[in-house]
Amino acid sequence: MIHLSGARKRYQVGEVAIEVLKGVSLEIARGDFVAIMGPSGSGKSTLLNIIGCLDFLDAGEYTLDGQSLTVSSEEELCTIRNQRLGFVFQQFNLIPRISAQRNVELPLVYADVDSATRRSRASALLAQVGLAERADHTPAQLSGGQQQRVAIARALINEPDVLIADEPTGSLDSAAGVEIMQIFRTLNESGITIVMVTHENEVAAYAKRIIRLRDGQLERTPREALQ
Repeated sequence: MIHLSGARKRYQVGEVAIEVLKGVSLEIARGDFVAIMGPSGSGKSTLLNIIGCLDFLDAGEYTLDGQSLTVSSEEELCTIRNQRLGFVFQQFNLIPRISAQRNVELPLVYADVDSATRRSRASALLAQVGLAERADHTPAQLSGGQQQRVAIARALINEPDVLIADEPTGSLDSAAGVEIMQIFRTLNESGITIVMVTHENEVAAYAKRIIRLRDGQLERTPREALQ
């Protein structure tokens, strides 16, 4: 599903050009669950942003399910993000003043989906993540783990092919983190491809394999079948 070949990305910091990705090549199959790991500054978040169409390559090729995105416009990437990708971040990014139900519905509001369909799909997803009885609660009335479950439901509302997760347990205690990762495992078992950045070995253990980066390059590309 995901194919990167010779991916390069650099950022200009003052007069200095910093190369963050240095020719990364990898493939992620449909239905895979991949954890991207590496030390701070290794390029893992940049790689995730490229895969999530949040940033552009400076060189190399990026293909998503057979569609080349290497020279896509921002408008085209926005459409891909909206229709084919779902995002879960360390910070939940929920709107404080509206309910969990409305937060989950929000992407469908932007897609101009009718209200009855929005309510039905959001309610079903909140039930799927175990929050049916808290649909009318605002984020301030929910625990961190519950807020992240709302964020997962929101990420799934457009039925994405790939779920992009950036440190999804980073703001949670260990018990809530386990709950979130069990949800991720169930979603992957249902066929959703997951690409996740984490620095925690316990979290990476939920993935089917690990990609390790160091200094903008693949440290190794093992098939780590984690127990």
